Amino acid sequence: MMKKSNFRISLIILGLAIIGFSIILLNLDSKLRIGSKTQLQQLASFPIPPPTIQYGFLLDTFQVSRDTIQDKEFLADILLRHKVSFSDIDELARATKDSFDVRGLRADRPYTILATDTSQAAQYFIYEPSVFSYVIFDLQNKTANKIERPVSTSVKTGAGIIQSSLWNAMTDNGMSFELAASMEDALAWSIDFHHIQKEDRFKLVYEERSIDGQPVGIGKILGAYYKNVDNEYYAIHFENEKHAGYYDLEARSMEKAFLKAPVKYSRISSRYNLRRFHPVLRRTRPHFGTDYAAPTGTPIYAVADGLVTKRSRTRGNGNYVKIKHDDVYQTQYLHMSRFATGVNVGTHVKQGQTIGYVGQTGLANGPHVCFRFWKNGKQVNHLKENLPPPDPMPAKDIPRFNIVKDDVKAKLDKVPFKKFPVKNVSQTVEGSTKSTGKDESL
Repeated sequence: MMKKSNFRISLIILGLAIIGFSIILLNLDSKLRIGSKTQLQQLASFPIPPPTIQYGFLLDTFQVSRDTIQDKEFLADILLRHKVSFSDIDELARATKDSFDVRGLRADRPYTILATDTSQAAQYFIYEPSVFSYVIFDLQNKTANKIERPVSTSVKTGAGIIQSSLWNAMTDNGMSFELAASMEDALAWSIDFHHIQKEDRFKLVYEERSIDGQPVGIGKILGAYYKNVDNEYYAIHFENEKHAGYYDLEARSMEKAFLKAPVKYSRISSRYNLRRFHPVLRRTRPHFGTDYAAPTGTPIYAVADGLVTKRSRTRGNGNYVKIKHDDVYQTQYLHMSRFATGVNVGTHVKQGQTIGYVGQTGLANGPHVCFRFWKNGKQVNHLKENLPPPDPMPAKDIPRFNIVKDDVKAKLDKVPFKKFPVKNVSQTVEGSTKSTGKDESL
């Protein structure tokens, strides 16, 4: 009886031991599994860097050197430093001259060198002549291939209120000088940008060009609005089979026969005045032109289509060009630093074409262009002339124009105005003001 009881007790103890050991094994396996999962999670938490691909190469497989072309630096100067022999460089230059002439390398432009082993000669030289393209020189096969980067275009809007200048209003609202110049082109025939006033306001619908998501320039101004005192101006871009230009809301061309001024980014420093005191001669002498002050080298534009009748230099006028536009009107541009290439007597020039550059030649006490306007052989004040209107839009194009106009005007009307404080300026156009330090949404 005692032996049977002890046997049962032994069985129970053995069973409990097996159960306990199984629990221990299960716990250990669970911990191992949890530990393994945690380790996997920890491993997974380390990011795997994506491969670096540029110019069509997996850059991670190369030794990469980047720099910019230095002043008076040639291709040989660069490649010799990367163990490419002079004979190979010479052969490369000869073999690729039709694809891309290596003499066309320009200072301050970036380049990239690719080599699998820096102890050996480099394999590729990649040059970027502009943000829009790059040239791959295969140093082993002596080839050059120019690649145009894909450019995407998106429609953007902008607006501003003039507090000190158009350019400040543009930049304070996050817009570029290039966009300011494009807006001036769109409205150049209607707005005298040398007489803008505080509280003038503008809106724009325009194209922005981008490469890989980075803005690289401005496309067309699709629509522009400008309010000056009580006058409102709209410019709507429209293209037909023969012409691309700007029109007002009534389908009248914005492009008048003459531009308002022969230079951009300038100011009127002296007006048409028959009793002006001459700053160089120091005596009263009629001033038959309008002076536009601008930095030396600023392009001077023909204000209308015409024929160059004079391209000369005199003691008073300095370097000057005279253009005949028709049997009534002629214009003259004085004190140029130099003439534009290809502009000679007998040259036909187009409205907006560069004919020379601002200078200080002749009787001038600062860099400017003296712009003179002739009507029927007599010099007149062009700012007071009622100049001829442009040709109207063909009737057949008006329905198509109205569709474009309605779409662009709707976009313009939705753009809100914002007035930004003038930065670090206490004196504005019309007197002293204090900045509140806040944006005012109007």
